Amino acid sequence: MNDADSEVMGRLLEREGYGKVDFPEGADVIILNTCSVRQHAEDRALSYLASLKRVRKENPSTVFVLAGCVAQRLKSKIFEKTPFVNIVLGTDNILELPKLIEEAFQKPNEKVLATEVKGDLPKLAEGFWSSLSYGCAKNSELMGQVTIMRGCDNFCSYCIVPYVRGREKSKPVSDIVSEVEQKVADGCKEIMLLGQNVNSYRSNSSDFADLLREVEKVNGLERIRFMTSHPKDVSEKLINTIRDSSKICEHLHLPAQSGSNRILEGMNRGYTRQQYLELIDKIKREIPKISVTTDLMVGFPGEKKEDFEDTLRLVEDVEFDAAFTFKYSARPGTQAAKEKDDVPLETKKERLAELNELCEKMVLEKNRRLLGKVEEVMVERFARKEKKLVGRTRGNKRVFFSGDGKDIGELLPVEIEKAYTWSLLGRVR
Repeated sequence: MNDADSEVMGRLLEREGYGKVDFPEGADVIILNTCSVRQHAEDRALSYLASLKRVRKENPSTVFVLAGCVAQRLKSKIFEKTPFVNIVLGTDNILELPKLIEEAFQKPNEKVLATEVKGDLPKLAEGFWSSLSYGCAKNSELMGQVTIMRGCDNFCSYCIVPYVRGREKSKPVSDIVSEVEQKVADGCKEIMLLGQNVNSYRSNSSDFADLLREVEKVNGLERIRFMTSHPKDVSEKLINTIRDSSKICEHLHLPAQSGSNRILEGMNRGYTRQQYLELIDKIKREIPKISVTTDLMVGFPGEKKEDFEDTLRLVEDVEFDAAFTFKYSARPGTQAAKEKDDVPLETKKERLAELNELCEKMVLEKNRRLLGKVEEVMVERFARKEKKLVGRTRGNKRVFFSGDGKDIGELLPVEIEKAYTWSLLGRVR
């Protein structure tokens, strides 16, 4: 979602005549868009921001903008930590960026705090995407990102998102479809629909499955992806919609976070281990080729050895296709932050290493099952390091294979010949 927000900010400034530069030393405006979901991400952002103080000395007129979730969380404290920042831009205020930058040039000594959490999502101007001539996404002209909603109402006890992105707000179906249509006209063949919990999408009488069906009607769109889904909100209607679609990719990112019922309750996740496993079984019955990825956390307050072992067993039972793993870090203002962080850091590191080792083993086993099978791959680009084309299967697995540039953007049948933990090697059939 930060990529999508950064893309919007970049395009807003392009429309005002700004152009990107390769190094901060040559910039008139420097924008640092931040994430606050983990302490490590926040620390890295603030450390990098502090390192840019040298640019202020070299060019006193540079406008510095700190945007995103760290800005929303810390607000005016940013000015105390880094006095050279001109604008602190919250998560709901990004469309105000050009106006605020212009004001900062006119009044360089004034600090601007724009961190208002709005009741409704601001709407991009009509024709916003199609009025720009370059590609439709950060890294590729083939794949675009569309934010369908912001905020979250789940209030998982460890999560900062409801406090920095506000309560759930969904865009109207017509606005989303229009944005997808414009991106497809601009060259996109694949769209990623984004939300903190896409399953909670609601606009009038339409739910997320209804939205998917409307997006699927867009001519020229070949693939639809989405993230993230909350396990407690995956409906039978959504499962059937994925099953029956020719465009929705068979990949579901379904964060489990823990395999322990006790820890899941403490996290306020709203489901049990057994309910999660039953959901996985139902999904796999209806969509046999589904690829399931997840988020897993170790070291949540009160996590004992047996809780961690429950998580290891969950990985073995589900056989995830990939897992993003984390050490728990307290986020100020959340419910869990009020609890004693009683799992020693060294124990967290040991558990994370053991979890990663198991996940990598399981992922490799899953990938090896694809040997000899033919997968539909969308060719994304030429990978210079590997000297091969690279693309992704419908299950979101990365595949390298021989070919030339004319195949970029095409959907090709690729036979899998070798399997590695994080990629596959194949040849075009």
